[in-house]
Amino acid sequence: MVVETLMMELSWQTKQAEKQQRERENEYRKIKTGVDYGWLVSYPKQSYDISPGERLQLEDMCTKIHPSYCGPVILRFRQLVAEYEPEVQEVSRLFRSVLQEAAEKIKEEEEAKKLARQWNTKNKTSLSLTTFKSRSRISPFISDIKTISEDVERGTQPTRRVWSMPEFRNTKDY
Repeated sequence: MVVETLMMELSWQTKQAEKQQRERENEYRKIKTGVDYGWLVSYPKQSYDISPGERLQLEDMCTKIHPSYCGPVILRFRQLVAEYEPEVQEVSRLFRSVLQEAAEKIKEEEEAKKLARQWNTKNKTSLSLTTFKSRSRISPFISDIKTISEDVERGTQPTRRVWSMPEFRNTKDY
């Protein structure tokens, strides 16, 4: 369904580009000769056709477009056609660039979803995310903390711990 819709849009835009090209040629001819013979001329229905190989490549690219992106792709394509007013031969290249943009965007979003899924399914009990409760407590301001001056006054050897660090105790001691 997506492929058919996008290819119909391409063929319609090709016809419109061909029509605009004929109108430009008529305007140029009218300005050049000063006479309007437009009422005499009959135009073929559609003279430009995309090559079968290119059409297959475009159809293959259309299969990669998710249905939810079909509308935005068509809108972007119409916007670019209106902005650049391409020649008939350039319409398919413009369409290809829009499809490539959409495919890249889809791929980026899938990678982002994949990373998000990996992040969410990873170990949910990460230490940084959970509250860490243990039996030991850090008590930096407890009154019975030994200081170097007390050891000097008593004349005893200081223990091996670093005095600038707080003392760790078990909760059983409290």
